[in-house]
Amino acid sequence: MTKSLRLVTHGGSFHCDEVLGYAILRRALPPEALAISMLTRTRDQSVIETADIVWDVGGVFDPARGRFDHHQRGAPVRLDGAPYSSAGLLWAAYGRDAVRAILAGRGGEDVVERVWTEMDEQVVRLVDLADNGQRPVPDFGDEGLDRAARVADGMALPSLIEVLNLPWDAAQVDRAQAEDERFVQAAEIAGAFLDGRVEQIRARIAARDIVLEAHARSADPHVLELDRGMPWQGPAHDADLPVLFAVYPDKGGVAWMVGCMPPEPGSFAQKLPLPDVWAGLRDAELARVSGVPDAVFCHLNRFIAAARSREGALAMARIALGLTREPAGLGAK
Repeated sequence: MTKSLRLVTHGGSFHCDEVLGYAILRRALPPEALAISMLTRTRDQSVIETADIVWDVGGVFDPARGRFDHHQRGAPVRLDGAPYSSAGLLWAAYGRDAVRAILAGRGGEDVVERVWTEMDEQVVRLVDLADNGQRPVPDFGDEGLDRAARVADGMALPSLIEVLNLPWDAAQVDRAQAEDERFVQAAEIAGAFLDGRVEQIRARIAARDIVLEAHARSADPHVLELDRGMPWQGPAHDADLPVLFAVYPDKGGVAWMVGCMPPEPGSFAQKLPLPDVWAGLRDAELARVSGVPDAVFCHLNRFIAAARSREGALAMARIALGLTREPAGLGAK
């Protein structure tokens, strides 16, 4: 017989760590147990002591007893000394089970571990730092950069979750119930973020092998030929491939794209932009200038173009490469 679980965190205003922690538990725990379990938000010690899993309250860290608080003296820290929040503690204990549930068999244990690790480094750790009053973004000493960092910080998951709290002057009648309802709503948002981020990482891992195989088959090592659109820039960077352009179908299947490789991940620049004379042209004018009959468009900033066929897109990539290969010192391989 499946045992019901009493899940307890503190009441009142909430922060991202306990909200994300609840989202993690909702994915990690067996569905049949979760269906008959109860979430209680309280600081009542008698309720806390009888709970099965307690996080962000209670003053105890003891995974064997289902206790995951981080406010007490001697609270656990990461290997580098960075503090945990309840999200980080629950991620360490239940995160791999949550990833397995989200992936639903799409990837072995190696993929689960890689997803868990990347989520821990890029998401959960930042939630931990924010909850402990440590800004993940440093002070740059430049007014403009610091302002941009504060804006980015304000759009981060902790900020987005915490604005769902009731305002201080909300009606006091049934406030506790309203706060509990807001908490559940926030957990749905955090859970959707968790699901989406795990899926993105899984997809990027899957794309890496496809990109490497496609590059090995491509006629020119500078032109990556893909049969479908996917994240290709990251894998090409990671593998240090000599790719300058990628050719792939758009999601609608009505055109083939020519994408430029940036010099580094996340950059809006290009290692080798498309020809200047193509910039901003479309259809017949672009076909005339480029010499590719089914050319469709070239972005004004020359980082992407399209043709109606794979052959047309490949021709555009080869023309762009041929126009600048020798001056750029790339040479033929």
